Amino acid sequence: MVAAELGDRLSMILKHFPKALVIAQNPQVAAETLRLVGGFEILDVMAPNDGDEVKLPDSDYDAIFSLLDLHCVNDVPGHLAQLARGLKPDGLLLVACFAGDTLFELRESWLQSEIEITGGVSPRVAPMIGVRELGGLMQRAGLALPVADLDRTIVRYADAFTLMGEVKSFGYSNPLQGRSAKLVSKKFISKVAEHYQSHFSDEDGRVRATLEIAWAMAWKPHESQPKPLKPGSASHRLADILKDQA
Repeated sequence: MVAAELGDRLSMILKHFPKALVIAQNPQVAAETLRLVGGFEILDVMAPNDGDEVKLPDSDYDAIFSLLDLHCVNDVPGHLAQLARGLKPDGLLLVACFAGDTLFELRESWLQSEIEITGGVSPRVAPMIGVRELGGLMQRAGLALPVADLDRTIVRYADAFTLMGEVKSFGYSNPLQGRSAKLVSKKFISKVAEHYQSHFSDEDGRVRATLEIAWAMAWKPHESQPKPLKPGSASHRLADILKDQA
């Protein structure tokens, strides 16, 4: 799904990228899609590192695509700055990451169940990046002309146990240092599943799960890029333009 969306987005950009890099857990899938889009002479692939460090040559790539990795990074601004350094001037950085309300149903079910059983809560989910924040983070990394938007998808599972099993299989279990050291009991898990089923199920008994993927793109600064006008330099008043269109 993400690889196909990446291909669609790139097909609308009237620029070729002779040398590009794909960073993803399974980068070959996205690479195959990009080869169909065309316009690449060299297409390197890389799996994410365990830490935040990305060892890239300076000013080496015309485009870098980071897919479903940024939400696992601790130092997001530093990570983006490393990717930006790997771009040539006027190079493109395009990232996709889980964001916003992703799995809010599961997060709420864990929260409410823990309150009922223990009377308190412990850290369960790493903070999600907001789509508005993502554009600002791209600018902070030294990139220009950032654009960000959000794709929202609802997926369905037989029950909450199936969903939790899939989350664990992807390696997205709780990674927070401040998490509780106690083992999660069967009673706790059953309570989570019960709350999920009662609040987020459809008439057929299957449960819903929300996925929000934030997409952001920005460019390494270059003299050929459009520059904003200086304040007060406009030749027409906005009020006059709106009046003419009324």
